[in-house]
Amino acid sequence: MGNSQHAFRFCKVRGLRFNSAGTQQIHSQMCSPAPGLSRVMVLLAAALVSAPGAAWEGWQEEGVQYGQVGADVVLSCAGAHGRSGLEWRRDGAATLPEGSVLQNGDLVLPRAALAARGAYSCHDGKGQLLCSVSLRLGYLPGIPSVTCRASDYENFSCSWTPSLETFLPTRYVTTYRKLLTGDEKWSRAKNSLAGPCVQDPASPRTCTVHKCEFWSAYRLNVTEVNPLGASFRLLDVTMHAIIKPDPPEGLVVEPVPWAPRRLRVRWRYPASWPQEPHFQLKFRLQYRPVVHGSWSMVETVNLSEVITDAFSGLEHVVQVGARDFLDAGNWSEWSAEARATPGPGLTAMPGDKATTATDPERLAEEPSPAPNPEPIDRNDPKEKVAVLVSLGIFAFFLLAVGLGIAVLVWLRRRKPIKDETQKHNFLAAAVHMKALPKAQIL
Repeated sequence: MGNSQHAFRFCKVRGLRFNSAGTQQIHSQMCSPAPGLSRVMVLLAAALVSAPGAAWEGWQEEGVQYGQVGADVVLSCAGAHGRSGLEWRRDGAATLPEGSVLQNGDLVLPRAALAARGAYSCHDGKGQLLCSVSLRLGYLPGIPSVTCRASDYENFSCSWTPSLETFLPTRYVTTYRKLLTGDEKWSRAKNSLAGPCVQDPASPRTCTVHKCEFWSAYRLNVTEVNPLGASFRLLDVTMHAIIKPDPPEGLVVEPVPWAPRRLRVRWRYPASWPQEPHFQLKFRLQYRPVVHGSWSMVETVNLSEVITDAFSGLEHVVQVGARDFLDAGNWSEWSAEARATPGPGLTAMPGDKATTATDPERLAEEPSPAPNPEPIDRNDPKEKVAVLVSLGIFAFFLLAVGLGIAVLVWLRRRKPIKDETQKHNFLAAAVHMKALPKAQIL
C-alpha cells in the first residue's frame, strides 16, 4: 500500500513553461505609473501576443495541463521508463479520443478537439497508477471589444466583452496613458501621465480612470490573457466626446391646483455629476397620456417645469434625460417613469404610494430647487395684477408721447398763420394809405 502511494505522481506537463518571477515583473510594469510606460506599453502587449506558449502566474496548477484546440497535445507519463504494458485512461475508462497514439509511454492527441478534455491517468501493466493529469483545452484570446463612457467630467470608465469563448481561465490587464499635444511633448515627455485603469471586483470586465482632464485624449490598452497567450485592444478616447451623464434622479410629477391641463414636474441632478458653475447640465422632458403612444418633448435648463398642454382627467407618464450644457457627448438614458393625472385626481411618484392631489398641504407653493426661476404661472392673481399695471404704464407712456407730438404739430402750424396775418395787415395799411388824397396824407 505504501509503495502504491509513493509511486503515484502527477504527469509531466510538456510544452508549457512557467515563469512566475518574470510574469510578476511584467505585471508590475504594466500596472504602475512609472516613467517610460507610455513607450513600452504597445511593445509589451505585442510581446504577450507573440508568446502563445507562455503560462501566467496563478495558472501554475500542479497536475493541470492546458492545450490549444486543433493543435497536437502530448501527455507524458512520469516513471514510465523501463516499464511495459503501459495503459492510459480518460475519466477512469480505457476509451481514449479517436486518433490517440501511444509513443514511448506518452499519449499523443493529434489535432485535439474540445471534446478531448478530461482527467487522464497513466497505469503500468499491473494497473497501478503512475500519474494523472487534468487536460483543459481551449483557444487563444481574441481581440476584446471595448467601449468607454464618462458619467462626469473627472473620470471615465470602460467595459469590454471577449470576442470569443476560450473555455480557459482568463484575466485582463488594463492600462492607459495620456496622449500629449505638441507643447506637452516638450514639457512633460519625462513625466507622461500613465497608469492602470483600475478594475472593480464588483463589476467584472470594467475599469475606471480617475482625475482626468476634460479636454484631453487618452489611449486605453485592454489585454486579454489566458494560459495560451494574450491579445489586446488599443482605444483612443476623448473625455468630452464620450461624456454621457447618468439619468436625473428624484423625478416627481404632480397636478397644479385649479389648472386642469397643467402638471408640475421637478427632479435633481444625478448624484454622480458634481455641480460646478462651469459644468452644468441641460434637460429634456418627455410626456404623454398613458393611453397615447406619441411623446411630447420640452428642453430646459431648470430643475422643474410646468406642462401646460396636458389632457385633463387622463393619467400622464413623464421621463427626463440630461446632457452637458454645451452639448458635449450624448444624452443620458431616460429616468424612471413618474405618473400623475392633471386636475382632481391622484399623484404618483416612483417608489411611493399614490397621494391625493387636492391635499391642503400640497396646495402650498414649494420652493423650486432649480438654479434658475421656475416658469411663470399665468393663473396667479398677483401675476395678473402685475400684467395690468405694466399695461397701464405702457398705455400712459404712449398717451404722453402722443400728446407731445400733437403739441409740437400745433405749434409748428400756429407760427405760419401768425406771420401771414401780420403780412396781410401791413399790405392792407399800405393800400389804404395810397388811396387817401395827398393832402390828407400830409
